[in-house]
Amino acid sequence: MLQTATGSQTEVDNEIHGKFIWCELMTPDTRAAGEFYTAVIGWNVRELKMDGMPSYFLFEMGEGENCPGIGGMMSFPPELEGQVPPNWTGYVAVDDVDESARQFTSLGGSVRRPPEDIPGIGRFAVVADPHGAVICIMTPLPPENPPQQLPPEAPGNVGWYELYAGDCEEAFRFYAQVFGWTLDHDMDMGPMGVYRIFAHRGRVIGGMMTRPSTVPLACWAYYFNVNAIDAAIDRLAAGGGTVVHGPMEVPGGSWIVQAKDPQGAFFSLVGPKR
Repeated sequence: MLQTATGSQTEVDNEIHGKFIWCELMTPDTRAAGEFYTAVIGWNVRELKMDGMPSYFLFEMGEGENCPGIGGMMSFPPELEGQVPPNWTGYVAVDDVDESARQFTSLGGSVRRPPEDIPGIGRFAVVADPHGAVICIMTPLPPENPPQQLPPEAPGNVGWYELYAGDCEEAFRFYAQVFGWTLDHDMDMGPMGVYRIFAHRGRVIGGMMTRPSTVPLACWAYYFNVNAIDAAIDRLAAGGGTVVHGPMEVPGGSWIVQAKDPQGAFFSLVGPKR
């Protein structure tokens, strides 16, 4: 469920606590996944080679080292192989990652990977809310050469962040405390309950709802902007992806589709037309 497409990536300012700044794909086949998302969404893939470590891949719109970065991709680290399925995970900026990790724990959440530094990038941790939905938090370092910014609704950008919560009311109170998110408005979905639209510093960025029985675990979902849903579905199918739900029109006039990539990672697309 999505209301409208907003949000931007990799912006660094003095008031980013609680802002989504990155999305990351963990997959068993980076080559195949890169080709799939390039075809479906239009991203370019740039490899970053690191001494003594597996390569990291950037999803970008445009060419050159200073073009807008949307997200990243990595292979499964050895300790996670076979333990979790392929997945997308969002990063939220925080003022102090160590303090935010302690706050997650004190409010009933958990720390899945303790805070650690990424040289030249920032300090991050992997955490989960009280119902088990996993997300990353990061205190980023200001980049030497800030990348260009995509307009919020530009194709290729992340257009919406959605939480299938264990309990919508409890989850909203939790994230309001740790990230400072605020209520924009609620949508009554009848038997499915309330869909809560939330904002960061006055800008609507996503929604949350109590997960339906068809969603086995509390989790986050990420919507990527495309020009038109039907054409994107054709590219998705041609690349070996699978439509899970949709296309469906949502309030605001956009169309969405939920899908899995060929490796099994769940993702969603949003477009202004069919």
